[in-house]
Amino acid sequence: MSFIKSDNWKWKNWKISWSLSKTTSYEKNINILLVHGFGASKKHWRHNQNVLGKVSNCYSIDLLGFGDSSQPSALLNYESHKENSIKYSFDLWSDQISTFCSEVIKSPVYLVGNSIGGVIALKAAEILKDDCKGVILIDCAQRTMDDKRLKKSDILMNLLRPVLKTLVRQRLISDTLFTRAANPKVIKKILEQAYPSGKNIDDELIEILYQPSRRKNSKEAFRGFINLFDDYLATDLFDKIESPIQLIWGEKDPWESLTEAKEWKKSYMNIKRLDIIQGAGHCPHDEEPEETNKLICEFLQETK
Repeated sequence: MSFIKSDNWKWKNWKISWSLSKTTSYEKNINILLVHGFGASKKHWRHNQNVLGKVSNCYSIDLLGFGDSSQPSALLNYESHKENSIKYSFDLWSDQISTFCSEVIKSPVYLVGNSIGGVIALKAAEILKDDCKGVILIDCAQRTMDDKRLKKSDILMNLLRPVLKTLVRQRLISDTLFTRAANPKVIKKILEQAYPSGKNIDDELIEILYQPSRRKNSKEAFRGFINLFDDYLATDLFDKIESPIQLIWGEKDPWESLTEAKEWKKSYMNIKRLDIIQGAGHCPHDEEPEETNKLICEFLQETK
């Protein structure tokens, strides 16, 4: 029999929302923590947490700024400190994840991350060292807009980039972009790109993404993230962790290159598997959950 426990955890004076699914006969040495992507929440694991909770203690968590967790104001590098403000970054979120593992889970863990949650999982794994038993990256964000990926030959982008950076710093601009995106019709259109098969695009999913955007400070994590032009790439982190890594990729992801994922598999010895889910897009854990859950369980069995 499985059950879900929901709770809040106090971290750096912020409220962090999390949940746990497990069976009464779980294996004490297997814990999983699910880390969502940008704009999502712990509820995006709606088709995974209970299934994985049958073979492990399966936790999910809302990153600071998202879901039901606290939403402090975004503090950019050039801005003076203000009360209830924070610099959103991969260091911040990975610190949240690694501290949660140390203070709440209190035993070795597998980290599962989708999109930017994958980069966060990798950085947290570096911090946790031996307490991270493995990392599962589902369509890990490749962060093509990061300064480190800019090619000298891309003359137009080199010219436009300073202007773009100046624009998105302005709260008026970032708030306008957020407001236009945060409505059910636009969310559905984005989902139709992210889920090319159309599977599981339903009212529940739209509500999962829309509801947190209605909270008072929901624009702030968006502003913080779109101003991250120089932060970690996955390739900065692969060599810094010894934990085995599994890549799970939607074949038709419109945003994160499968070709680059294949290059990662060739280049890094600790990437043990690249599992491609046919017909799926950026979120195969929700679009093709049965296949994704099966692949995760295979990796757990191979590495536990």
